[in-house]
Amino acid sequence: MIDNVSVETDSATPVWSDPSLDAETRADALIAAMTLPEKIAQLYGVWVGASDEGGEVAPHQHDMEEPVDLDALLPHGLGQLTRPFGTAPVDPALGALSLLRTQRRIAEANRFRIPAVAHEECLAGFATWGATAYPVPLSWGATFNPALVRRMAEAIGRDMRSVGVHQGLAPVLDVVRDARWGRVEETIGEDPYLVGTVATAYIQGLESAGIVATLKHFVGYSASRAGRNLAPVDMGTRERADVMLPPFEMAVRESGVRSVMASYTDTDGVPSHADEQLLTGLLRDTWGFTGTVVADYFGIAFLKALHGVAGTWGEAAGAALAAGVDVELPNVKTFGRPLLDAVTEGQVPEALVDRALRRVLIQKAELGLLDPDWNPVPDALAGADLTDPEALRGSVQLDTAANRAIAREIAEQAVVLLRNDGTLPLARPARIALIGPNADLPMSVLGCYSFPAHVGVHHPETPVGIELPTLREALLAEFPGSEIVTAPGAGVDSTDTSGFAVAAELARGADVVVLALGDRAGLFGRGTSGEGCDVESLVLPGVQQQLLDTLLDTGTPVVVTLLAGRPYALGRAVEESAAIVQSFFPGEEGTAAIAGVLSGRIAPAGRLPVSIPGRPGVQPSTYLAAPLGQISDVSSTDPTPAFGFGHGLTYTTFEWSDLLVEDGEAATDGEVALAFTVRNTGDREGTEVVQLYLHDPVASVVQPVQRLIGYVRVPLAAGEASRVRVTVPADLASFTGRGGRRIVEPGELELRLSASCTEPRLTATVTLTGPVRQVDHTRRLHATFAVAPQTGD
Repeated sequence: MIDNVSVETDSATPVWSDPSLDAETRADALIAAMTLPEKIAQLYGVWVGASDEGGEVAPHQHDMEEPVDLDALLPHGLGQLTRPFGTAPVDPALGALSLLRTQRRIAEANRFRIPAVAHEECLAGFATWGATAYPVPLSWGATFNPALVRRMAEAIGRDMRSVGVHQGLAPVLDVVRDARWGRVEETIGEDPYLVGTVATAYIQGLESAGIVATLKHFVGYSASRAGRNLAPVDMGTRERADVMLPPFEMAVRESGVRSVMASYTDTDGVPSHADEQLLTGLLRDTWGFTGTVVADYFGIAFLKALHGVAGTWGEAAGAALAAGVDVELPNVKTFGRPLLDAVTEGQVPEALVDRALRRVLIQKAELGLLDPDWNPVPDALAGADLTDPEALRGSVQLDTAANRAIAREIAEQAVVLLRNDGTLPLARPARIALIGPNADLPMSVLGCYSFPAHVGVHHPETPVGIELPTLREALLAEFPGSEIVTAPGAGVDSTDTSGFAVAAELARGADVVVLALGDRAGLFGRGTSGEGCDVESLVLPGVQQQLLDTLLDTGTPVVVTLLAGRPYALGRAVEESAAIVQSFFPGEEGTAAIAGVLSGRIAPAGRLPVSIPGRPGVQPSTYLAAPLGQISDVSSTDPTPAFGFGHGLTYTTFEWSDLLVEDGEAATDGEVALAFTVRNTGDREGTEVVQLYLHDPVASVVQPVQRLIGYVRVPLAAGEASRVRVTVPADLASFTGRGGRRIVEPGELELRLSASCTEPRLTATVTLTGPVRQVDHTRRLHATFAVAPQTGD
């Protein structure tokens, strides 16, 4: 309990309602005035309209959902409203009006007039009907362009705030360790530095629009055993510290993030939702995070139902509170009556409730939800006649031309050209055979957390709500002088090969084949990619590889075009196809971006955020491998990728030259500097993505052969050159040593300036001198790049 706190100011205004006071003082006063049921009510959410008949959008939803009596709950107050827009299709204006009315009801029902925090999903755009469907996070990673991703997040945040939403459950900072995991499409890539920089930019954009961003999933979810969703994690403390945690650490330090979501997984037998060392010791005590920790959906209840570390719902609630979880989502299951009884009976200290409540109320105060003039009318409805709902229909647009322009720019920069024998760009072919299961499907551009794939599929009577041009439509627009013939050949995950003959006949009669392969996004086995859609190997779904081989046998040049949620082994295509174009669920503007790359209207500039496997069954495998994790003569399996992390071709050529090591020796607390020139030696513009990798030849613990420590995009016109200078702090050579502390060791290092992890261009050898140095979370995290046009020869 919090004692000796005055609840009134000199003007008789309750302290918690006085916006002139700091949020902490207001929260403390409110806690002192609350009853235990009122306190607990602020720590859970309610999911109105969620189905309890099946696991539609959350794991074990049918087991966890129970009828909620709002009339009984609301007099005590309510912490969160779960997905008021993202549960069923609703016109944005009518959804905003409904939320307004619900918020008024919540505030008027409790004696402190506190509204709820409304949260939504926003992984690839605001997940509501009619909102822009942006490319998935794996495409963000492919751009290697954090500034562009930040612009997207600002737009998403503005749309969410305009209709009354406060919190977004994104981004995902999980680092890919096993591409068989279904949620790879939700990640940014397999490298922690790329993930950290892009995710931090996204958070900065979302937070700048007033939306509380939520880091997820803290931590280790993507390292689940065998790539299975919600499976245990086998991971040592060093892998956790050096691979999984750095993106979260960077985001907490640099982004202004205000919320963190605990992970479903358990690591070495300890579930994240009950891990006090993680959620309190590391996140708060070490890193200094002051925001709220929210549960992943039903994650607290899973401590009893799945992990077996709690015997009752009350024990689960107590364990989560003690660990540092503040809010139960999506619905009240353990933080309601079970927690109330556990506190009343002395099994859970009320001080734990107060600790979590203080964080929740501080955040509500910062959002303006405790102010006396709080107004639930969102910007989108300002000045509108709220007495005539039907007149509002269609008045709020969440898929504007400005949004689509950002979506288009990301989609264009995210297309990765993996292979090209000179066939691309296509030179006005007379006849194009567009073949494949994703050739003419509107949904082939969407990930599983897009509204149409996540929720809309359960409402087939409702229009999609946005324009989703198919690849066929995009090619017709891009190649108006070409005849385009189309056949699916097979379904995405079908085993039916009866369409192969027609496909092959069309191929033989065409100048070029554009073969559209890949995934169908879904959840819990309803797709080939997405949450709960894990795979046993990285062979293309269904009979797509057989279809690919059949078309290669026709002799017509085959341009393999992938619209997918994860990387796949491509068999013969790696050597025999005319070209391979990779996109990762590129959103509503994605097919035009692909068509533009095929025609040459768009210069390909994407780079792989995940390696493309050479063989389908060598997982788990990423480029972050120690020497023993690579090919050897004592194992019959070969994990060498077909195309490595960071790979991507262009329609021009680049020359890297004139490496100068300006400062090649530094103390373990210093920095080294070098410079070099990048020149476009081709006849058209292009963008080179300079990637800086660190190789530590000798260390006290085994290190990856190399790891990314910096990157910069260098756009160059034909014949143009730029001088690139990079300063590298010694801190970037740090790793977790044998004693569990992060250290920088003296010795020789290689700085590899590369076009990808498999394509070094220039290598600088530098030396760190002095004693072994211990560093912590305040260490420097970034190399500094300066790119300047170079004049003269």
